[in-house]
Amino acid sequence: MKKRMTKVAAIAMAAALAAGMLAGCGGSGSSGGGQSAGTQAGGSGDSGKAAQSVTLNFAIPLAEEEWQVFREDILAPFEAETGIKVNGIQMENKDMESKLEALAQAGKHEIDVFAPSTVYLPGILGKDLAEDLTGLVTIPEAIPGNLYEELMFDGKVTVVPIRPNVQTNYYNEAKLNEYGLTPPQNWDELLAFAKTLHEKEGVGRVAIQAASGSALTITCLEFIRSAGGDPLVLNDAGSVEAFTFLQQLWPYLSPESKRADFNGVNELLATESIYYGSNWPFCATTVVKDGGKTEVKSYVGFEGPKGISKVTTTTVVGIAKGTEHKEEALKFVEYLMSEKVQNVLFTKIGWAPARNDALGEVEEWQKPYIEDVMTALDFAQSRPIVPYWSDVDKAINDAFTEIVINGESDVQGILDKYHNTIEEAKQAKGE
Repeated sequence: MKKRMTKVAAIAMAAALAAGMLAGCGGSGSSGGGQSAGTQAGGSGDSGKAAQSVTLNFAIPLAEEEWQVFREDILAPFEAETGIKVNGIQMENKDMESKLEALAQAGKHEIDVFAPSTVYLPGILGKDLAEDLTGLVTIPEAIPGNLYEELMFDGKVTVVPIRPNVQTNYYNEAKLNEYGLTPPQNWDELLAFAKTLHEKEGVGRVAIQAASGSALTITCLEFIRSAGGDPLVLNDAGSVEAFTFLQQLWPYLSPESKRADFNGVNELLATESIYYGSNWPFCATTVVKDGGKTEVKSYVGFEGPKGISKVTTTTVVGIAKGTEHKEEALKFVEYLMSEKVQNVLFTKIGWAPARNDALGEVEEWQKPYIEDVMTALDFAQSRPIVPYWSDVDKAINDAFTEIVINGESDVQGILDKYHNTIEEAKQAKGE
């Protein structure tokens, strides 16, 4: 933990982070900002550069302000150092799998390097659209193992991290002080905390992100893992304990939880519709800095029966299968993990660096929020990278609806049913 905490300055939650956020994992709304990025890089050859000019096509979802930094401060220096041009291509996370697959089927190599969120990674790797990087790329020691060890697919290194992301828990300190409350540290305290606020206000003031889809899945993953459960099994003791607890907690939560995703929690905190909820780091910028809600504070969060568990949705970089420029692509991938580039990403656009030695200056107000995020990263695990993840995702969402929202009593039986669904999907994928 000390290693991570040495980079207190490692996550500037500037407005750029909100613009470039994954939307709890989606791409930005910008398009076309990266086209011809490499052609603007410039530079002339020397003894350390490629003997023959090569252009890499690099697909990544960025906002225009992020593209400007990439063009000027990352791609241009890379070409100046290596003679390798990089042509940036704006590509949304949701489109990356289908476009890589279409190019592979057509035998075209129009993308060399791609950078999706881990949320969209299972399909890409399950369809064998990425090169095996095992033994070919060196992951710096400054990148903690928990940010990449679970990203291995079939025992192979196929992608490496360049930006981690993790949720912390936000609370309205002024409102809690009115009732003599402090942020809950464990499940028992969370239940009592939610009950107290519900009794005092006549409505739930604690929210979880339970909007159907990715937001709900991440919420469930953290509860399941903090009880010692395995989301790929789903009917083990830890999973049963997690869903049972969520069922007990649900009546005391804000009714807005059912629609709450990352944007929803921001809105609910800003309008004081809730006094407590978890969210991604840019919540501090949106609610505290831009919204002026300085009474909204953060902390790492509560622990379950087996400890704290956080889900990291990391931006990773991989090399497209069959690229004709693999050697040059490897150089670029390692360059993106370098201390120099990680510092640029942090200081210029507020990205959380994957390295624990990438330091930078932050404003005084940001420091406590940054410290909480850096601590949370120590407890972070990626979502499982399996080819049948979409089936797991649906099973978790459906189980939550039946058990937590509908209040069905046979928790074990319902989870047994969805365990079987996952096993069937696993077998169908040859796992």
